[in-house]
Amino acid sequence: MATKIEIKKTIAKHAGQLESLAMKIHRNPELGFEEKKACAWQVQLLKKWGFKVKTPFAGLSTAYNAVVGGGRPVFCLMAEYDALPEIGHACGHNLICAAAIGAGVALRDVMKREKIAGTVVVMGTPAEESKGGKVVMLKNGAMKGVDAAMMAHPSFRTTPDTGCTAIQRIDVTYEGVSAHAAAAPEKAKNALDAIMLLFHGVSVWRQQLPESSRIHGIVAEGGVVPNVIPDHASCRFFIRSPDDDVLADMIERFGDIAKGAALMTDTKVQMSPALMSYKARRPNKLLNEAFIESAGALGLNPVIPDRPGRGSSDFGDVSQAVPGAHVYFGIARREIACHSVAFRKAAGSAYGLKQMLRASEAMAQVGYKYFTDQTFRKNVHDDFRKHTK
Repeated sequence: MATKIEIKKTIAKHAGQLESLAMKIHRNPELGFEEKKACAWQVQLLKKWGFKVKTPFAGLSTAYNAVVGGGRPVFCLMAEYDALPEIGHACGHNLICAAAIGAGVALRDVMKREKIAGTVVVMGTPAEESKGGKVVMLKNGAMKGVDAAMMAHPSFRTTPDTGCTAIQRIDVTYEGVSAHAAAAPEKAKNALDAIMLLFHGVSVWRQQLPESSRIHGIVAEGGVVPNVIPDHASCRFFIRSPDDDVLADMIERFGDIAKGAALMTDTKVQMSPALMSYKARRPNKLLNEAFIESAGALGLNPVIPDRPGRGSSDFGDVSQAVPGAHVYFGIARREIACHSVAFRKAAGSAYGLKQMLRASEAMAQVGYKYFTDQTFRKNVHDDFRKHTK
């Protein structure tokens, strides 16, 4: 109990600076791999609070690695801070980084006070929104030496990590022959027709997909004027499944549908991966349970959703490299959609900031348990080995 009180005191002591950081980033949204201000503000604060910071890190100019303490185990708190195009921080990443830093500084203080061995890492990971910052960082060795990882993401409610789908993004382009749509349509090979047939094929295919799978797309290019039959058309699809093997089968089937549309229209098709693919997330049961216990005691009112998550995140790749949990904390008093104007407003609200501090406190408690409870730590790693290929 005394440790929990000390964690609370530390976060309360730094609450003003954590809230200020979150709001500065909220007011200055930056897209993935462009988060120069957000990265600099975090690094400045972490250095001020005694962390040894390396930036650029793992091959990315807006990534950082902040370390305090020494030896094993090594517990990593992950920060995100990229925004969305046009609607800014409508995913609340400004709160994610502040929560991670708050938990890091609270762990720093309690470990120093109690002379606990181990290393606290706060890792800044840019470009989660479709660009896969963590995937790039993993390939460049960012998680080498890290024993477990955790992050807290805002939502309309507080929940454990419910998992996420693996995702592959695919660009499809059709090439045909243009002609005047009224004077000589018989001379054309309609690339837009191929796109329309692809979408229709996908719509029919959805009937046979598992409930947990998702596929959705947009038309990127479909012609210029109605009286010119398009000789070029393109689209982008996102394909998702919580099972990496199922996703592989879906990608193959999607390719066959795209080729079929080309055959039916006598056009040529090209397919290529778009952006970055993510693996499915493997939530760690022990880290999840520890967060929910702490969150409940701190007034975050956690609930257990009735089904797994269907979105995708580059933390999925992290969770298959080390034990991890991507938990959620509520920043609204009613259900609101992520990636919306309402969510952006909540991510900059007084209530959202208050909940962020509570989530930070809960993560610090989980980290403390990981450092000090050998049985808990063993169970965390046993669960990871059980559920990871």
